[in-house]
Amino acid sequence: MADDSIKMRGVIDFDPIRLPSEAEKLRTEVRDFLQEEISAGRFNPKISAMQDGYDLEFSRRVGARGWIGMTWPKKYGGHERSFLERYVVTEEFRAVSAPVRAHFTADRQSGPVLLKYADEHIKEDILPRITKGECCFCIGLSEPNSGSDLFAAAAKAEQIKDGFVLNGTKIWTTNAYHADYMIGLFRTSAPREDNRRHGLTQFLVDMKSQGISVNPIRDMAGGKDFNEVVFTDCFVPEDHLLGEVNQAWKQATSELAYERSGPERFLETFYILVELTRILGGDPDRREAEGLGRLVSQLHTLRRMSVSVNGMLQAGKEPVLEGSIVKDLGTVWQQALPSKARGLSTFAKCLSEERAVFDEVLGFALQISPKLTIQGGTTEILRGIIARGLGLR
Repeated sequence: MADDSIKMRGVIDFDPIRLPSEAEKLRTEVRDFLQEEISAGRFNPKISAMQDGYDLEFSRRVGARGWIGMTWPKKYGGHERSFLERYVVTEEFRAVSAPVRAHFTADRQSGPVLLKYADEHIKEDILPRITKGECCFCIGLSEPNSGSDLFAAAAKAEQIKDGFVLNGTKIWTTNAYHADYMIGLFRTSAPREDNRRHGLTQFLVDMKSQGISVNPIRDMAGGKDFNEVVFTDCFVPEDHLLGEVNQAWKQATSELAYERSGPERFLETFYILVELTRILGGDPDRREAEGLGRLVSQLHTLRRMSVSVNGMLQAGKEPVLEGSIVKDLGTVWQQALPSKARGLSTFAKCLSEERAVFDEVLGFALQISPKLTIQGGTTEILRGIIARGLGLR
């Protein structure tokens, strides 16, 4: 019998969404393009997941296909297609570990922020370059002493004549050493007692500006996806202010709905599932078949939830709560996948070459899996958001 003292205070719906026919037609085009890239030797799905993923020429070819800025207005180089069509492109790219790093952040979340909050001349200058695959972005949110807790942001922006001066440090910043621009969150005044969200402001920061130093943070696999970015009296022009001074909390959290809800949140280690299926072959034993089936069914559920969130975005909603759930569950699944795959593969009957490939990608996935909780917000922060959304906090 349910405890009457425990009551559900909120209901979260993930309405089933069927991808439209134009999205499925697009999927065929994307797969053909990716097969051409792979056949030409431009990237190898079996090893690209273990590489940097930054390939400006690949991004330019993607841009030429019209697959960057797909949902944006045509006046800025976009194509006015649906979020669900963009979802298909992202899903297919992630499924083969395509090298999308040069354009992905700008396409996924930075461009939409500029569309909503930037001055017109900035939109006209930067957005077309993003759609051509020629402009790389990073996101400046997390800080050394606050992590994903944006309330605790301490990096400061002091207003002076004609602009602002930035001082402080951002950390876990993906792409910073490649990026042309950062969209950063800075404190412009202290929070108020009645409103902790007050005092945060977003800026477009040219990463070539004086007063910026980027320090790579190497992970256990030797990669430098994450970076520390230090600002020392870095000047930002007044027209690089995004939105209103002291009112960026809602802007930043809305941006994270884009970051947390896509298929990349559960497909980053998908290559492990591919290689596990390969070495188990067409006649796995009962234990292997049940374990593999369980992993695939979990993945299917995550995908349906993610597609639903993108349907919400298409409808003009801001699914911050739902996106947080997708990211949290996706992180748990991705981090558990390597160890589960290792257990299922123990007695697999396969060629030695197949086993060698599996062992290599498995070792890599085990090394990088701890970072997955950092990307898009730590598990603790996400569960706090979910609890508040349910009225439990």
